[in-house]
Amino acid sequence: MRLVIARCQVDYVGRLTAHLPMAMRLLMVKADGSVLVHSDGGSYKPLNWMSPPCWLTEEEGLWTVQNKGGEKLIITIEEVQHDSKHELGIDPGLIKDGVEAHLQELLAEHVTTLGEGWTLVRREFPTAIGPVDLMCRDAESVSVAVEIKRRGEIDGVEQLTRYLELLNRDPLLAPVKGVFAAQQIKPQARTLAEDRGIRCVVLDYDALRGMESDEFRLF
Repeated sequence: MRLVIARCQVDYVGRLTAHLPMAMRLLMVKADGSVLVHSDGGSYKPLNWMSPPCWLTEEEGLWTVQNKGGEKLIITIEEVQHDSKHELGIDPGLIKDGVEAHLQELLAEHVTTLGEGWTLVRREFPTAIGPVDLMCRDAESVSVAVEIKRRGEIDGVEQLTRYLELLNRDPLLAPVKGVFAAQQIKPQARTLAEDRGIRCVVLDYDALRGMESDEFRLF
């Protein structure tokens, strides 16, 4: 991973345009090729970014990051205060608590409870930014990414949104729909999910644990 602290201006050109005026920021270049622009406050999320597959071209005082769709993240650098590279090694991945892990196992085994005619493609479906809990196909053979949480909050919706953005760039999978499944889903998370076309499913974990293998319910 490469970390650069620099005074810079950032312009995004593509399906939409966005501009960040000159200021001191952290530029992060990850091993998967993604480039993220962070500030020192306001949010844990990057101010702007380019997800892989993308390519970084460096010139004197200018970074150009471009994806295969032709979108560009143009970073004009006025001053560099720090530039370092770090080998992080292979990450073992997020270890879910027992409830989330068991919910994933149950839903994978009885995926038709999410919809009649559904089939499971794979658990922990790999992407460049982390594994999707379940990758399924619905009755019309449309790809569906399922994110499972014990408590459904905005962070989980944002996580699924990032997965969907990346997965929908793959012509072998697109279009990919999303399902956000949790024991509890906060109203703000539900509103955000539904606004983004993501279906919400509330799970009763205790009831699911008590179901026979040929009987499985969602509430």
